[in-house]
Amino acid sequence: MFQFNGADLLNTTAGLLWPFMRIGAMFVSAPVFSASSLPVRVRVLLAALIAWILLPVLPSPPAVDLISGEAFLIGFSQIVTGLAMGFMLQLVFAVFVIAGQSIAMAMGLGFASAVDPQNGVQVPVISQFLLIMVTLLFLSLDGHLIFIELMAESFRLLPVGAVYPPVEQIKALAYWGAYMFSGGLLVALPAVAGLLLVNIAFGVASKAAPQLNIFAVGFPVMIMAGFALLVLVLPSLTDHFSRIFMDALGFIRQLIAT
Repeated sequence: MFQFNGADLLNTTAGLLWPFMRIGAMFVSAPVFSASSLPVRVRVLLAALIAWILLPVLPSPPAVDLISGEAFLIGFSQIVTGLAMGFMLQLVFAVFVIAGQSIAMAMGLGFASAVDPQNGVQVPVISQFLLIMVTLLFLSLDGHLIFIELMAESFRLLPVGAVYPPVEQIKALAYWGAYMFSGGLLVALPAVAGLLLVNIAFGVASKAAPQLNIFAVGFPVMIMAGFALLVLVLPSLTDHFSRIFMDALGFIRQLIAT
């Protein structure tokens, strides 16, 4: 006869709780997963489902009382780990927000803003366009599945426990934020450089013909030139996103493996 006592129930609950906390924290901070269009109930159920699927292959969790200080520290560690992994993915998407802002300011559309449904903040329309393209790339390249696979691998590289990250890891995570600005500049550089040449041409034209109303003529030309350069930049968007995304995954593996 099948018997299920209180100790077995407690072990099963603990084995499911720690993965659920790490995966749920990742769903809170990672883009696409944390979108406001995705209901909270769906996120909770999805995190519980993934934790339940991973339960048979995960390392055995430490045997602790769920109502104790040690259990609180373990839970806090899992939440911080999940938030850090999701935050790294946020930095990848922020690269293209900064690139869109640079292009928008150069072409004179910095004032045209729209609410980003992902983060709930105002961003230029060019940044919103690049975010939509990057989100479609992320899903078409199975980035969500790769990230969930990395989350499952993190339980092997960083088993459940009260882990305290060293200061070097925290500094490395903060310094990686500089990659967000350098990557954004690299993505926007062709369009910004082309718009700079257009500005120089209008500057020469204004000196040659002072009676020309450079603002009335230059503003629509800058917008049209910006859209034309943006179309030329789009084919390289896949390569930029793939490189930055793989760099972020490698950095996450490096952080949780140390």
